[in-house]
Amino acid sequence: MSSYKITCCSTADLPPSYYEERGVPLATFHYDMDGVQYPDDMGKTMPLSEFYSRIEAGSMPVTSQVNTEGYVALFEPFLSAGIDVLHLSLSSGISGSYFSAKIAEQDLRVKYPERKLYVIDSQAASSGYGLLVDKALDLQAAGSSIDEVYEYIEVRKLHLQHLFFATSLKHLKRGGRISATSAMVGALLSIVPICDVNNEGKLIPRSKARGKKHAIAELVTRMKAHADHGTRYSGKVFISQSACREDAETLANAIRAEFPDIDGEIRINNIGSVIGAHTGPGTVALFFWGDKRGE
Repeated sequence: MSSYKITCCSTADLPPSYYEERGVPLATFHYDMDGVQYPDDMGKTMPLSEFYSRIEAGSMPVTSQVNTEGYVALFEPFLSAGIDVLHLSLSSGISGSYFSAKIAEQDLRVKYPERKLYVIDSQAASSGYGLLVDKALDLQAAGSSIDEVYEYIEVRKLHLQHLFFATSLKHLKRGGRISATSAMVGALLSIVPICDVNNEGKLIPRSKARGKKHAIAELVTRMKAHADHGTRYSGKVFISQSACREDAETLANAIRAEFPDIDGEIRINNIGSVIGAHTGPGTVALFFWGDKRGE
């Protein structure tokens, strides 16, 4: 049995079955919608189809991060049982949850000085964050120690590429990513922003495409430019989507046609409620290993 446990947050946007099969305990975010609080549990409490339909109808969910007490409750049962913990947190560039986890880490290291507790800022989000967690679990399964996994993830995490497009501009406007004027003009002209996550773990708009077809082609072009070994890329690929599965499938098919050596099937996940509260419906995100992310 492994002497350490890998944990993460619900915002890694992997299906519940994945966490169950691989034994990953979660720190669960929450959101408020129409005066009611819900857990970010990938549609168990509120189906994601209903969540996105309610957003389309005008509801505006408000998210809340995990506090220090929540992380203590996640970590301490393992530490008290003699099990070390490696936690990967949602990017500090989009959430303060990492800092809450670090406070919990500091307090628990004093209480359990004989145990190892590492908290890593993933500088990743959604299923990009999930792909980082997946890599840590694969390393653990292959026999790597907690220190080896920690060192590998810290070195490689900025090589995890995030590319995505959003067809609903009002949510980028709401988050301050684009101006109200840009959102209005973009909607009229069918402009689709192409965004990525930079080396600080922040979401950055990079370019624009005219319609989804061109946006999907742009993501494939950028993957060719940034993936490890170009079209000979042999790592895993994750995609996440918010109420637009067909667009995600179109992107996956385009990638399969250009990258014949991908490791296994392309995993298509749902964007969960907390990340989806900020992206809205109509977002497709692509994640793979590649060159180091810049500013």
